[in-house]
Amino acid sequence: MDAASGAAGRRHRRHVSYELIGCGLHGHALVGTTAASLRPEDAIFALPGPPGVRWYRCLRCDAWVVLRAPVQPTMPEPPDRGDITLPLRGRPLRDRYVLRLIAVDRAVHVLVLTALAVAVFAFASHRGLLHHEYTRILSDLQGGLGGPIVDPHSVVVSDFNHLFALSTAKLYLAGVAIAAYTALLAVEMVGLWFARRWAEYLTFAETAVLVPFEIYELTRSLSYLKIITLVLNLAIVIYLLFAHRLFGLRGGGAAERAAHERDSGWAALERATPTALVAAPAGAAGHGATRVDRD
Repeated sequence: MDAASGAAGRRHRRHVSYELIGCGLHGHALVGTTAASLRPEDAIFALPGPPGVRWYRCLRCDAWVVLRAPVQPTMPEPPDRGDITLPLRGRPLRDRYVLRLIAVDRAVHVLVLTALAVAVFAFASHRGLLHHEYTRILSDLQGGLGGPIVDPHSVVVSDFNHLFALSTAKLYLAGVAIAAYTALLAVEMVGLWFARRWAEYLTFAETAVLVPFEIYELTRSLSYLKIITLVLNLAIVIYLLFAHRLFGLRGGGAAERAAHERDSGWAALERATPTALVAAPAGAAGHGATRVDRD
């Protein structure tokens, strides 16, 4: 393959447009659709067209949308830049989807562990009755149907015997531990969904602590579930550590905020805007203040 064909292949390589996904889920982020008039500095996101028509630029995906001018405007002009909450774009938007994917993983764990905690507490509360019924059923299977059809050394029987050998206090203690861990995961889930930096640190610490135990479990016995769990947790740890610059890595929080502003601030919009549109006085409307949507 020559250099020209290689360059053409790179140009036509498909990539995921998180901006289009966001607009597909939430609609275009348009500004000034109810304004009576447009100013020159609004050209970066709104332009007048033929009589009764305007062009509006989506602040997330850069698409230009044709809409009718408002018949009954609710504001005299679009808000100043400092009053506009910009949607996420570029890498910050990608990171938002990744964090929410991790949050969904935490949600699944919360549901499973909540059911497990309820089952443990229920078992501890009715341990005596359940043990009696278990012994009766096992006795019936062993002798009442014509012989020992259940192997007392089987894994299932051994696990049940070990479970009933635990004291009620130990069962309640296990239930409390599971419930506490579930609460921790629930806090992580909410924090990650809203992209809180403390949740990234909490998730990193919680996941990193589990990795050595998962490696130890693999040394005892191999299974696809254990391997997949270890790989996923390692991916989460590495992603949070390097992509989100935890513990001061790669510039830390300051570099993270700078990259966030570079990809999702007004400067990013101006870089993607034709020169003719940014020739208007961009700083005339509070250019210094920028708010970026964190939802």
